[in-house]
Amino acid sequence: VRTESLDMSTLFGQIKAENGQIISQSTGLLEQANNGYLIVSANLLLANPRCWPQLKSAVLGESISPINCDKRSLLPELPSQSYNIKLIIVGDRHQLGDIDFLDSDIHAGLCLFSELELDIKIDQHTMPLYLGYLRWMIERYRLPTLTSGAIEAVMTAGARYTEDQHYAPLCLMWHRALLEESAIESQGKSIEKLHVIQVIESRYYRASYLPERALDDILDGQVIIETQGKQVGQVNGLTVIDVAGHPISYGEPARISCVIHFGDGDIADVERKVELGGNLHAKGMMIMQAFVSSALDLDVPLPFSASVVFEQSYSEVDGDSASLAELCSLVSALSEYPIDQQIAVTGAVDQFGRVQAVGGLNEKIEGFYRVCQHQGFTGQQGVILPKSNLKHLALHPQVIDSIKNDQFTIWPVSTVDEAIPLLMNKPFRGDDEDSVISKIAARIAYFEKHIQPHGIMERIKNWFV
Repeated sequence: VRTESLDMSTLFGQIKAENGQIISQSTGLLEQANNGYLIVSANLLLANPRCWPQLKSAVLGESISPINCDKRSLLPELPSQSYNIKLIIVGDRHQLGDIDFLDSDIHAGLCLFSELELDIKIDQHTMPLYLGYLRWMIERYRLPTLTSGAIEAVMTAGARYTEDQHYAPLCLMWHRALLEESAIESQGKSIEKLHVIQVIESRYYRASYLPERALDDILDGQVIIETQGKQVGQVNGLTVIDVAGHPISYGEPARISCVIHFGDGDIADVERKVELGGNLHAKGMMIMQAFVSSALDLDVPLPFSASVVFEQSYSEVDGDSASLAELCSLVSALSEYPIDQQIAVTGAVDQFGRVQAVGGLNEKIEGFYRVCQHQGFTGQQGVILPKSNLKHLALHPQVIDSIKNDQFTIWPVSTVDEAIPLLMNKPFRGDDEDSVISKIAARIAYFEKHIQPHGIMERIKNWFV
């Protein structure tokens, strides 16, 4: 027995009495599921926590009485019954964690815990199983058959849903909604690839108000995003916007800038200082700062201080996926080498300069692509991303066509040394005097020799200048 509603009466049944006699009685879920299984959503249980103690007693075999719906008509003794049921609570880890907080006996031997796979890795062994799953769903819900092209489109949509080309979702509701909407598009005939694509496009159209308004702000110049030219200390980062109550996440480029000034080597994270940056973002900034200090290999602290900021950002920023972009803006400001604004950057970095995978990749790329498309393609625009993210790509067909036509480019990188030359047309490090690290070292040496005040009085005087 499965239920979508839960309260004391529906669970244990209820009786109605007059003059001390039972005149009506309704069975509850426990009686309906007797000698069987009762499946309850964790959400329902958390919404009705007062049901849990008696439900737990019933599972343990204790006698339970139905609910008297009229407290004014008292019975000398309520009938009671014991049940032989197995209770299945279905929920995600957070919900089950809340239930564990409600009753610590959950994981103390009272219950058996099992995890269900939310996706399946597609290979030569599992592909027949997944196709069988689709066939079962078509038969179960009496849907039109799928052509091979439609199956390909469903699997492409699934790869985007799971954010992995090698996996397909096993979510029944996701598949059912997609296939039923595709059946409507096909008007009851065989579902073809075009029908699935039309459903996906229609879904985006219905939910596209916010991303389209954000794009309008960029095109109107209210939000400054440059997709041509070069700038020192400025780079196009990529973000994913999540709005509560909105069904989709969407990508939006963010202008990340860095300026430097005389100081003690501190790199100020403006987002963090004004409490708009989360802990993960702060961690990414500190890792990036450690890498730059290590790459410069200085005997003394950096004589410059820097300020890094997400320009025109008025909401909380979290995650370390912008740390590569922030690093690029920092070394650009330090070396005074300009960054190509035709290229956007996403990726996290570690303390050794390796570029690490990030999430929301498809949304990020498509967000920058739309801006480039409306501001005009130059043939040199594109996105730098972690090489380890390549298997997560499931881009919109329009973006794929532009890549094939050399209008837009994807540059996968594994290290900072690979990313910097793409943005600045200069090697990051090496014996070359034009390398970014060499230029920064030369600026530091010049600054210490000609500009930096040496005496204590000169330093104090400098504070008031």
